[in-house]
Amino acid sequence: MEFYYQTYFSESLVNKKAKIIRKLKQNKIQPGIYLITLAQGRQNELEFFSTLLLQQKIFHPEDLFVVGVASGYEEALELIEGITDDVYQKTKDAKIREYITQEQDAYKAGKR
Repeated sequence: MEFYYQTYFSESLVNKKAKIIRKLKQNKIQPGIYLITLAQGRQNELEFFSTLLLQQKIFHPEDLFVVGVASGYEEALELIEGITDDVYQKTKDAKIREYITQEQDAYKAGKR
């Protein structure tokens, strides 16, 4: 599991970032926590799901690129709206995957 260097968090989780990330990396159950990730398929930008799904054998957490973390379904929808708006304000486009991967690559290269 890889995290965006500027992972978005819903407001109710801002003070719990480190604890949540630690538990996610340890694959601990966190009911009510939703992950927003880059979509596995190229036809979509983002997808979101409950962390409870990570317990299923069909999920491979190491393949996930986490863009955001939210508390509950409603906050996940709001966070996706916020991510989309943020990317649009910065690029005047809604190519979220492209923007985030470019930003992550720049960060890894020491340019952020």
